[in-house]
Amino acid sequence: MSRKPFVPDPRFTKLFPDVSGNTVNGLGETEVRRPSPFFWHPPSKHKFGALQKEVIDYQRVSPAIREHFSHEAPRGPKPIERAPVEVQRPAEEWSSQIKAFALAHEGDLVGITPMSEAYLYEGYELPHRWLIMIGVSMDHDELSQAPSTYENPAAAVEVARQYNRASRVCRELCNYILAQGFEATPWPGPFASALNMIPAAIAAGLGQLGKHGSMINRTWGSSFRLSAVSTDLPLVADGRDDFGSEDFCTRCQICTKACPPGALSDDKRMVRGVEKWYVDFDKCIPYFGEAMGCAICLAVCPWSKPGTAPRLAGKMLKRRERKSQP
Repeated sequence: MSRKPFVPDPRFTKLFPDVSGNTVNGLGETEVRRPSPFFWHPPSKHKFGALQKEVIDYQRVSPAIREHFSHEAPRGPKPIERAPVEVQRPAEEWSSQIKAFALAHEGDLVGITPMSEAYLYEGYELPHRWLIMIGVSMDHDELSQAPSTYENPAAAVEVARQYNRASRVCRELCNYILAQGFEATPWPGPFASALNMIPAAIAAGLGQLGKHGSMINRTWGSSFRLSAVSTDLPLVADGRDDFGSEDFCTRCQICTKACPPGALSDDKRMVRGVEKWYVDFDKCIPYFGEAMGCAICLAVCPWSKPGTAPRLAGKMLKRRERKSQP
């Protein structure tokens, strides 16, 4: 069955600048480089600022969505002053403690990776040695109502609600670290700043990149959101978690067929020197704007259905093991 052609609303297309978003993102580039500031960065830092503002304004006409993106939304405490004396503990003990703290303060996933220039947008620098990546799950029943409309904004509200929860986790964790005498900075979403969170979260073991351009976790599938804390607290790195989702995505076409503007591809693309799954920005963002954040690809992902991801991970790992046997 062929997809019904999507005709984007001129209110969004007329605001596209004279450069493709795919060009800004480095599509087709063979040299490795840091990502350029782009959507969700301050409008003055990229050429898509007017389009970004229109997307946000269109979404926040909905009172239900606006409530969760307001200044009164529960996004966690402000940073406290760092304690003057560093509490000394082994890195292994600190790693266990900060993970336990995050999980006890609304977090669902926690992983640690060394800071890398690869995780920073161009023009940003961070002095910290470590990144603590945090994931919070979404309610799949709410997410599965995507795409959102003014009449039913359930999916967009759920995304905003969980971004607020992710913000609370990282800010509480940041203050915990500051109270131990170490430097720390919280990095809540969805608005970007220094950190390109998905590569860092993959390195921290929170999951693998999916065909839809978002991550897949072995427990929550694609139904989760990210935040982070950067710090100088002594920590121990986690390894990547390869549970076979990439093998699955190679064969699966559910998200590519479900995407109304056809922004997803069955083939990997070269992006800033790395071959990976890629979302066509110029096709995606007009529909993303009209659908108030869309999230169709996350909702239809087979890994996102509650209870499915652990079973699929086990199945893919067993298949890989069978193939490796002589």
